[in-house]
Amino acid sequence: MPPSTHAGGCHCGALRWRFTTGKALSAFAPRACDCDFCTRHRAAWVSDADGSLQLRDVDGRMRRYRQGSEQADFLLCGRCGVLVGVICPDDHGMLRGAVNRNAFDERQLLGDELVASPQRLAPEAKRARWSQLWTPTRLA
Repeated sequence: MPPSTHAGGCHCGALRWRFTTGKALSAFAPRACDCDFCTRHRAAWVSDADGSLQLRDVDGRMRRYRQGSEQADFLLCGRCGVLVGVICPDDHGMLRGAVNRNAFDERQLLGDELVASPQRLAPEAKRARWSQLWTPTRLA
């Protein structure tokens, strides 16, 4: 399948992203993290280690929040409050990220979610997992 680009972002449009992947959206099973933070936001994460992600902060509204092992930055809109994504540098300094299924413009095309429990992993195991699963990311 040739690569396709999918858009998403927050409710008010201050944070936008473009996710490029060679997979159909229906092939993704968003990972619903069972930690307290993610369950309160009803977040489920989508990423493709072979894809690319570009995150854009249109007017300086991006807010970062760290919780749990405090290794990753959860990205929220400072205006409308939507949780759009999460980023973390890998062990080689490359920025990797995942986007919240609820922030996809075409979220109805995604597959059924699976529950994930990264909170049970040690911090170094989390980073290793994210390096394998998350998408190479660029902030614009």
